[in-house]
Amino acid sequence: VLLAIGRDACTRNIGLETIGVKINEKNGKVPVNDEEQTNVPYVYAIGDILEGKLELTPVAIQAGKLLARRLYGGSSTKCDYINVPTTVFTPLEYGSCGLPEEKAIEEYGKQNLEVYHSLFWPLEWTVTGRDNNTCYGKIICNKHDNNRVIGFHVLGPNAGEVTQGFAAAIKCGLTKELLDETIGIHPTCAEVFTTMDITKSSGQDITQRGC
Repeated sequence: VLLAIGRDACTRNIGLETIGVKINEKNGKVPVNDEEQTNVPYVYAIGDILEGKLELTPVAIQAGKLLARRLYGGSSTKCDYINVPTTVFTPLEYGSCGLPEEKAIEEYGKQNLEVYHSLFWPLEWTVTGRDNNTCYGKIICNKHDNNRVIGFHVLGPNAGEVTQGFAAAIKCGLTKELLDETIGIHPTCAEVFTTMDITKSSGQDITQRGC
């Protein structure tokens, strides 16, 4: 049984209509600009009530810090809502950072992207005889920006730990060339991202025969 609890934005009974702050009547979410500013210039919103933003506690904390620094510290740094590392802690973890492939195609056009992917087999699975080619890694690259990595996805053991590390590299402008130049730690799951050479468009076989 899978329970998707979700969250409600409790914004309808706190007086926002009195000062003219607009909300999405369907879900109570608050539309804001890229500085978390509502339609009323002196009212800001952060966290899970933002329309179209991720409902994650670390995102809200980061956005709040940056907002305070902009308002009172002379900063101009805005919260990056795209390159947010996140993980689904299912028995086989899924981690991602950046854009999903569908969103990347929508934003950049399929012809401007190169998608590299591979199945992989964790070393510890070979000892227990678990199924091969269950784990998966994928990166989405913008061909017209030096093959910069704009999407990172991994399905496998400890995906959260793997994703957290690569997220920092993505924030630094990680490219496919830099990944290729990075020496992998053998045998780790993360190593697969340093050896990817098969593009999705090629249609080549991505199955692995060993760790």
